[in-house]
Amino acid sequence: MLQRVLTVPLAIAMLFTVGCQAATSTATAPASPAVTPRSSALPQTPAPRGGGTREVILATTTSTQDSGLLDALVPRFETESGYTVKTISVGTGAALALGARGEADVVLVHAPEEEKAWMAQGNGTERILVMHNDFIIVGSPDDPAGIKGERDVSAALRKIAGKGSPWVSRDDNSGTDQLEKSLWLRAGVTGKGQAWYLLSGQGMGATLMLADQKNAYTITDRATYLARRGSLRAAIHLEGARDLLNLYHVMPVNPTKFPAIPINFVGARAFVDYLVKPETQSIIGEFGKDRFGQALFFADAGKSVEQVGA
Repeated sequence: MLQRVLTVPLAIAMLFTVGCQAATSTATAPASPAVTPRSSALPQTPAPRGGGTREVILATTTSTQDSGLLDALVPRFETESGYTVKTISVGTGAALALGARGEADVVLVHAPEEEKAWMAQGNGTERILVMHNDFIIVGSPDDPAGIKGERDVSAALRKIAGKGSPWVSRDDNSGTDQLEKSLWLRAGVTGKGQAWYLLSGQGMGATLMLADQKNAYTITDRATYLARRGSLRAAIHLEGARDLLNLYHVMPVNPTKFPAIPINFVGARAFVDYLVKPETQSIIGEFGKDRFGQALFFADAGKSVEQVGA
């Protein structure tokens, strides 16, 4: 578990205790202070600048890091709020696991079904839609399976399997990996264990690089592909299908589930409020246009899932 720093009052109390013990050998050591359970009431407003715990631990997906979006968002939040963000960029499954153990204050991920289960277990206080982009299937420009222009994802995957064309799977329980596995299941194809079905066990950027080296197909979020496109040969072969939408939600970790862990709920709520405010949503919606000629994400705060991509 991530180690949290002792609060200043507790550190002072420990120094005072050591000093008293050194002053006299006959003095009785003070009793250890009782641990006061965390109140079940959830604070709803950000702490003032300069007060309270100043570090917010964010568990998020590799796509938000690899795309460069966090580099555009986090420094602004830190400047505006006075908080420092410690980002842990892993697959969605690992990010949710960190939150479920109280090792993060807030989670930003993209696996709707896993998120719902995580919330049902009491790990978070709310689940808020922030943005979306989409997944695409990319591969060698030669397109050996002939899927270019295909609109039916299942049909495209069956063509890849039928030709035995190489495919690289993240196989890391990330949001991308969970979607990929569901798409293969829907297509009625079992790839794992087949010679053409390769495993990377790594994040999206590394998986794209491996697929490129192997002249293989893979599925990726569009943002990471565009951010890495300059170093890739891989081309987009399938895009635009409704079942390739990629939704991102933010969820503060529930402090009442971890009374012995100093979850920074106030800082987490401040980060959530920052993500959904109009100015930040505008940054999200414009991100990537200057470098790639198109946005890498679409801002969705205040929308229902049914409205996304409509």
